Amino acid sequence: MNISPFFSNVRKVNPWRAVLGALVALPAFAQAQIGWSELKGDALNVTLVYPTDTVSKKTSFHTFELDVAVDAPISAGAPRRLIVLSHGAGGSVFSDHTLAATFARAGFVVAQPLHAGDNFRDSAKSGPATWTTRPAEVTAVIDALAAHPQWRSALQLDRVGVHGMSAGGATALTLAGARWRMLGLLQHCGVQFDADPGFCFNGLTDPAAQAQRKAQYLSVKGVPEAFLPANLKTWNGGKDSEADPRPDTRVVSVSATVPVSAIFSEESLARIKVPVGIVAAEADTMVKPAFHSQFVLKHCKACALIDSVPGASHLDMLHPWPENIAARTAQAQPYGAEVNINFDHTRRLAAYAKLAQFHRKNLIDSKE
Repeated sequence: MNISPFFSNVRKVNPWRAVLGALVALPAFAQAQIGWSELKGDALNVTLVYPTDTVSKKTSFHTFELDVAVDAPISAGAPRRLIVLSHGAGGSVFSDHTLAATFARAGFVVAQPLHAGDNFRDSAKSGPATWTTRPAEVTAVIDALAAHPQWRSALQLDRVGVHGMSAGGATALTLAGARWRMLGLLQHCGVQFDADPGFCFNGLTDPAAQAQRKAQYLSVKGVPEAFLPANLKTWNGGKDSEADPRPDTRVVSVSATVPVSAIFSEESLARIKVPVGIVAAEADTMVKPAFHSQFVLKHCKACALIDSVPGASHLDMLHPWPENIAARTAQAQPYGAEVNINFDHTRRLAAYAKLAQFHRKNLIDSKE
């Protein structure tokens, strides 16, 4: 069976009371200015977002306008904790900026890698091909910062946080110890292609292409594993260890928003021991909570629901999200990519604040 084409063309209560309630526990520097620096490597580019004393200003990045202080020094003080933020399939650092800035205002340095082969410039390898490489890129970011002449003294890297959205959520769960294989994906979509079409036909708008992918899903149905190709049965992700399944033991706090997670084995989710926080979007039809977020929460005892956001679609959890990019993304998806034009931004901010609280509890306030 030829599986190389799989996902090869993936593209991508009172609301103010909710916000104030979530923000109240954040530190006094919650309105700190936001610094922005870019580190460019041979294989991986990383954007750093962090608190600074330099006054920020509106700066244009492609079609995005962000309020940042470019190349400003980090605010003085003790070395800070790091959160690595993994973007979604075909994504960018820009559409996750409001969340990154929320983490920075909570006292963290945020590192945002642009995942190779799975970003807004080049998404040729989006899907399983980069599900296998993304976690190693997160580890490479931590290693690079530990060796960086400027940043190594500004960071405490023995305990690191990871957050991801959508495919980035799968990256985060992998770093917590979850494992997956292609067979799991085929088996899930072989049964649920009608119920979970936004995921199973991701990136395919052509009915003929959808039919071809459906045939691939069904081709393994009823076939004993012994007769299936080895590459379908190869495990990826966390270690096969009851004691500690994490690929990188520096990662001690993990969160995921609308994560791609139907791919993971129940057993590996049950082995996760580090705290994992999940944010679900209740109106998500692209990565349906019933098959993804709720699947994680059902089998992972170390995982907890941080927030379930009413009225939010999958891509409503991004900000900023320019209208032209949102429309183009929706057109490239068969189902479930439209944003909810009536969704209240204050509710999204409340979810972001809860994520910041979660990582502060595990990385800053924890005495471990």
